[in-house]
Amino acid sequence: MTMTMVKKTIGALAISAALATAMSVMGWAAHAAAPVGAGAVSATMPKAVLELGKSGLRLLDDKGQVVDEFGVRAKRWDRRQLADGTTVALLQDADSGALRLIEVRDRQLRERAHWTGPAFDVEAVCLYLEPRQQTLQAFLLGSDGLAEQWLLPASGEGPGRGQVLRQLATVPDAKGCAVRDDEATLYVAEAGVGLWAFVADAERAGRELVAPGLAPQDMALWLEARAAQARPVIPVAVPSAQTEPVRGGGDAADDPAIWVHPTRPAGSRILGTDKKRGLAVYDLQGRETQFLPVGRVNNVDLRQRVRYGGRAWDLAVATQRDRRSVLLFGIDRTGKVSTLAELPTGLDEVYGICSARNPAGGLDAFVNDKDGRVLQLRVTHQAGVWSAPTVASMKLATQPEGCVADEPGRQLFIGEEKRGLWRVALDADGRLGDAALVLPVGEVLHADVEGMAVHRGPAGAWLVVSSQGNDSYVVLDADAPHAVKGRFRVGLNPARGIDAASETDGLDVTSASLGGEYGDGLLVVQDGHKRWPMGRQNFKLVPWREVVRVIEAP
Repeated sequence: MTMTMVKKTIGALAISAALATAMSVMGWAAHAAAPVGAGAVSATMPKAVLELGKSGLRLLDDKGQVVDEFGVRAKRWDRRQLADGTTVALLQDADSGALRLIEVRDRQLRERAHWTGPAFDVEAVCLYLEPRQQTLQAFLLGSDGLAEQWLLPASGEGPGRGQVLRQLATVPDAKGCAVRDDEATLYVAEAGVGLWAFVADAERAGRELVAPGLAPQDMALWLEARAAQARPVIPVAVPSAQTEPVRGGGDAADDPAIWVHPTRPAGSRILGTDKKRGLAVYDLQGRETQFLPVGRVNNVDLRQRVRYGGRAWDLAVATQRDRRSVLLFGIDRTGKVSTLAELPTGLDEVYGICSARNPAGGLDAFVNDKDGRVLQLRVTHQAGVWSAPTVASMKLATQPEGCVADEPGRQLFIGEEKRGLWRVALDADGRLGDAALVLPVGEVLHADVEGMAVHRGPAGAWLVVSSQGNDSYVVLDADAPHAVKGRFRVGLNPARGIDAASETDGLDVTSASLGGEYGDGLLVVQDGHKRWPMGRQNFKLVPWREVVRVIEAP
């Protein structure tokens, strides 16, 4: 395709967002006018156009007259039209290497921010308007295959700079890139190889060679001809805080449990398992207040005000995988946790656990094995000795893990990781009864089925389940017939420097008013990938009102 053909195409057609993006990053837009907002999802053709020439970035009217110009020498750039109608362009200054974010507002070009670019030589620049939260992001591709994904300052934030969300490997000597926002895909052309598709979501990874042998100069036509594979946009709940990283590296954080302070809700605590080192305790600001080096504890759960010998106890239980046991902890009125006992299970691969107050006022623990067995242990306390005989059992066909007991509903929910969500009735004595699969893995619930918790409040009882396979959470009515109410993801909070959550293992929720943002309760989720900044895993705190907002949104 010649430059003349490109200019004719621009003048005659309302070209697609993906095509315009591809043109700009492949160098064509350095000479040819491109429509303002061409990188946005909408294909509406505004009258004004942007043009990058030798003297800088120019804004033209529909007659081709220069309306405004921003002087900069640049070769690599891209642009997007934001949700508020503002058009922005990201350029790399060819002289200094700095990145400049320019906005078009009131028919003028203004610099919103500028900052030093990455340490490597940038070969291609692509903007990405993330479809769920409309955050503006950029991919900067280097000549040696190293790339960075950046979060860019939002409109109204004042002077700022981009921040690195993640580093990723793309292709060496990239010849161009384009992002299709609606399908969250980054396309990168590699000379002599073809066109690669990368997952644009910073929380996920993956690539596929989608057009082997495609020449870089044909990338724009290929994108134009191919129908965009739009993905369902799952709404986002915004976290308000996050815990300090766990101490173990790699896949270490797993499951949280929330302890509510009896008189001072702001003094409540979050227990979080580090399945390589022990049990951590955090305050509501995410600061670690205590660490118990009890080894490989996988899941944790707790119940408050259980009764033994006329005394009320706050007790937590956690699975100890090395010794195939259950650890029993006591929690005092200040939130300090101490080990009370270690209870044998007889299982081969102890995995998940949850707990409930039984009708007698004591504690039951439901512990499962990777082979599908589920045991109900009834904790007793006699003559100062804790024990936990098995009072009931059941077996699923494949591996379970996450579970939650809903005492008012007299039911237990268990996640069979590859098959779906089970509901188990609890009889008058609190023992395991009949089981039924209430939500199989499918379009809504994606394997692995992981953590779950119940929020019972004035609006009813909601069950939250981690749909790990697509980084989301499914909300159901906890009461029969367990209708699906919706689903959501936990996204970025740029203002507080909190990254999104993905591949969540365990979660917990409380309906207790913890004050402030948590007046309607609190959801805590494990984050499988700490992206921003890159580091060890942690837990995200989400106000319950955020969950209600996204589920009940029209």
